[in-house]
Amino acid sequence: MKETILIVDDMEINRVILAEGFKESYEVLEAENGEEAIAMLDKNPRIAAVLLDLVMPVKGGLDVLRDMNHNGRILHTPVFIITAANEEEKLMEAYNLGAVDVIVKPFMMNFLQCRIGNIIELYRHRNALEEIVKEQVEKLSAINLSMVETLATLIEFRDCESGEHVKRICGLTEILMTAASEMYPEYYLPKAEIDKIVTASVLHDVGKIAIPDNILQKPGRLTKEEFEIMKQHTVKGCDILKEIPDIMDIGIYNYSYDIARHHHERWDGRGYPDGLKGDEITIWSQVVAVADVYDALTSPRVYKAAFSHEKAVSMIYNGECGAFNPKVLEVFQRCMDQVKRD
Repeated sequence: MKETILIVDDMEINRVILAEGFKESYEVLEAENGEEAIAMLDKNPRIAAVLLDLVMPVKGGLDVLRDMNHNGRILHTPVFIITAANEEEKLMEAYNLGAVDVIVKPFMMNFLQCRIGNIIELYRHRNALEEIVKEQVEKLSAINLSMVETLATLIEFRDCESGEHVKRICGLTEILMTAASEMYPEYYLPKAEIDKIVTASVLHDVGKIAIPDNILQKPGRLTKEEFEIMKQHTVKGCDILKEIPDIMDIGIYNYSYDIARHHHERWDGRGYPDGLKGDEITIWSQVVAVADVYDALTSPRVYKAAFSHEKAVSMIYNGECGAFNPKVLEVFQRCMDQVKRD
């Protein structure tokens, strides 16, 4: 089956010459302006190359390139600019928008056939390689997630509340991190990184595996000595994670390590284990800290009944659970409808 190329030029004679030169090797589509070209690209996702004039009525070549950048098409489809004059400024903008080469009038068909054919072949191999890499990344992500879920299950066996707790922490972390990224430029992260943070949040209490049952499952208030042992779950979690970095995505590992160690740090420096203060605490650890506290307050535990949503929110804002970043509390407030448990 022949591949398809799209010729876009408001001059019919140019389209005729180019179509004649490529019809033996390719299916040829034609458009006489940028608007038609964009419509054809939308209807024909498998177009192998675009031969594009810059100056046309309705929409020009640069408009087509901008549209291809917007939808990501430029990454997989080579664009060749058709030009008869030295339009340096427009050509530079076209290159900056992803055009790969220039076709200069009058056309030298034998030369063009070889050059365009070679680049189409190059793109075909590159696109195929990207698909292979994408599949491998997806497999690796699945392995990472499976491993993280296995560790979370180990926590669940030790602490009967933690199984559902870690699932809720994932949801709360995603809500709050997404909102923080949107509300504050200094906390912006792309979705791919937020997804890693959400996965990493599952392991925030992994260190509880190393805490004795008589302390972890004690129905009453912990003594001062017992609480000091319980606090060690932050450090113990890091010790556990240090043993598995080579089988975990490096990004998830780094987030997991930081969150496990620092989700009990507080904005005023009165948290543990390192006494970090303010923005010494990463935004993801700050967010998981709020999510962890909220879910702990609104969940029944062996040592207490569940508080209402309203009571939990009041305790968080009144500082009864330690001091939190005012910006993170603003994020928490904005997401209240999504955060509130049924």
